Amino acid sequence: MTRINRPATEPKDTSTTQGRILIVDDEEVISSTLQEFLMGEGFEAATASNATMALELLERFEPEIVLCDVQLPGLDGLDLLDRILHTRPETLVLMITAFATVENAVAAFRRGAQDYLMKPVLFDELLAKIERLIGFRRLVRQNLALRRQLHLDQAGLDGLIGNSQVMLDVKNMLRKVGPTRSNVLISGESGTGKELVARALHTLGVEPDEPFLAVNCAAIPVELLESQLFGHLKGSFTGADRDQAGLFAAAGRGTVFLDEIGEMPHVTQAKLLRAIENKEILPVGATRSRPLKARIVAATNKDLPVEVAAGRFRADLYYRLNVVNLRMPPLRDRAEDIPMLVSHLLARHARSLGKPISGVDNETMRRLQATVWKGNVRELDNALERAVILTDGPLLTPDDFPTDWLTETDPGETGDDLRAFLAHAERAHIRRVLARCGGDKREAARRLCLGLSSLYRKLEDFQESDRG
Repeated sequence: MTRINRPATEPKDTSTTQGRILIVDDEEVISSTLQEFLMGEGFEAATASNATMALELLERFEPEIVLCDVQLPGLDGLDLLDRILHTRPETLVLMITAFATVENAVAAFRRGAQDYLMKPVLFDELLAKIERLIGFRRLVRQNLALRRQLHLDQAGLDGLIGNSQVMLDVKNMLRKVGPTRSNVLISGESGTGKELVARALHTLGVEPDEPFLAVNCAAIPVELLESQLFGHLKGSFTGADRDQAGLFAAAGRGTVFLDEIGEMPHVTQAKLLRAIENKEILPVGATRSRPLKARIVAATNKDLPVEVAAGRFRADLYYRLNVVNLRMPPLRDRAEDIPMLVSHLLARHARSLGKPISGVDNETMRRLQATVWKGNVRELDNALERAVILTDGPLLTPDDFPTDWLTETDPGETGDDLRAFLAHAERAHIRRVLARCGGDKREAARRLCLGLSSLYRKLEDFQESDRG
């Protein structure tokens, strides 16, 4: 029996958990003694006597550090090291060996071990190595956090174009919610950029290097959606010729984006609710569940409370998904962002189509801002792409757009009704001035010679009219 040298004094007792450590050793006296010592030092510690037990605990216990004996029954320690780093590459592994040789150490380091210990284990040496690994892990996490923030600023939020107050509010909410693992429900009209928000949440999240997997709940037949999400076993239904992991399993600790969640059938809603509540997924045809680790972000262009009241969407699932609600504003509520959007979208289309487009002329920009884009940013994007394809000049002009695409105040749009014509002109003029003021309503009211409360009332009337 291999002995373990105990320290001269009793180990300290801490009230806070310093980390999770898995001990893999087939000698029960060693593993239990190490567990007792580490728990006394404030760590969570679990033990496994072989590779099979270790791999099961790896999923459930999620250790940050594994102490692994080289000599194990069945699968040896070095082969287990390979499995651990394949399953959880962020785990730090410290090998333990009774036969310390240069060859053993080199083999362990080459295969990804962070350090190794010789038996008999000296507690002071063990604690020093663990504290070094924890310090290393902390530095790695800090580095990743800095890289994540930089990546977010450069790639995540940069995809959300606009500096209007409503967009600044969205970005501020993303910065707060992103680093959590809470479920998020994104609402908004079609074409407002809900998937961009979901991707920004993932980029800001705690596991930005894990997969981001999206599924449109309205685009997949009912009989296939459950299999797509939860996976299935071979033979579980006609055509299931092999096992298949669903999106929840494939995402790992990443993000699953459920677009158009309001279209999900009731039977799938029930299974999704169970998965969220129990943190487990059950593949089609399986009798054993698997852990759910992915973050769930859902999106809808429907009014889900109305769907709940009508019995078309489960109230309990709605509350589970709606931990945080992010509303993407329609483009009509942020017309001041249109110049930035036009610049960004035009540059992208010019590159992809290989055309030297430098921008739009003043009249075109004025009309783009005055137009009510019912399809929101998606419709504006399509209009600009078409114009880039058809234009012959470096600047887009109104002639590059279909005559019925860009708003222009003329009697033909309102008939002969003078009041309708004046109301249409007033709306277009107010929105143009507001856009020129960068969304500053106080400055716009001053230029329009209106009271601020009057301007707010008119803008609310415009929104009600647009919705109607």
